[in-house]
Amino acid sequence: MRPLLIPLAAAALAAGCAPSEPAARSAATAAAPTAAAAPDAASNPARAADVAKDAQRKGPELVAFAEVKPGQKVVELIPGAGYFTRLLSLTVGPEGRVYALWPDEYDKVSQPDSQVMRKMAGAAPFTNVTVLTQPARAFSAPEPVDLVFTSQNYHDYPDPFMGKVDPAVLNAAVFRALKPGGLFVIVDHSGRPGTGMTETDTLHRIDVATVKRQVTAAGFVLEGESDMLANPDDPRTGDVFGKAIRGRTDQFVLKFRKPR
Repeated sequence: MRPLLIPLAAAALAAGCAPSEPAARSAATAAAPTAAAAPDAASNPARAADVAKDAQRKGPELVAFAEVKPGQKVVELIPGAGYFTRLLSLTVGPEGRVYALWPDEYDKVSQPDSQVMRKMAGAAPFTNVTVLTQPARAFSAPEPVDLVFTSQNYHDYPDPFMGKVDPAVLNAAVFRALKPGGLFVIVDHSGRPGTGMTETDTLHRIDVATVKRQVTAAGFVLEGESDMLANPDDPRTGDVFGKAIRGRTDQFVLKFRKPR
């Protein structure tokens, strides 16, 4: 399915309000289509085992949507098994840096993920990856970064196992970590409209409108969204780990920018 990019309409911003859905989709029609990630990165033999997942996870398209370029500094928040980490690493190249970051609380329940990542980061071509762990409510980066990217984990922050971190705390910290003009890209499982954060711990879903409201409250500007991971056949009423829907959930993709 072709990605749908939805930048905010300049006229609506000047008026101090978000554009209506028709206006946003009109703007999207004029937007350039998302290109694939740098071909050399996407086709690098070092990610040969990941290529089979590209059709489902849209890694090259998401990296392009996040505007990742050689030499950039990137934080990947809760990288899991490293699917996106490897692609980000190869895209930023030897002059760039990828910080693979686990909150301590998440690391405790996901072991050996971070240890596997440390082993990967010790071998070429992924030596530009640095593994970090830190408390969930104390997000920080070692240096100003161009991008903070997180896939399927934003919804975890308010949950008990993470210490019920207010997403406002995370968003403010991400804002501080980014360079002016830097991006915060969030991919997550869609909840039904109006559910807010009530199903983050049960269904592992979050209402996209809630995420937009929370992140823009931290000072970010919503620059675009994509439906490349949308699935209209997902009723959004079941646990994302359920056999009937796992790997095929309806997901939103949001791109926020820190003003320059």
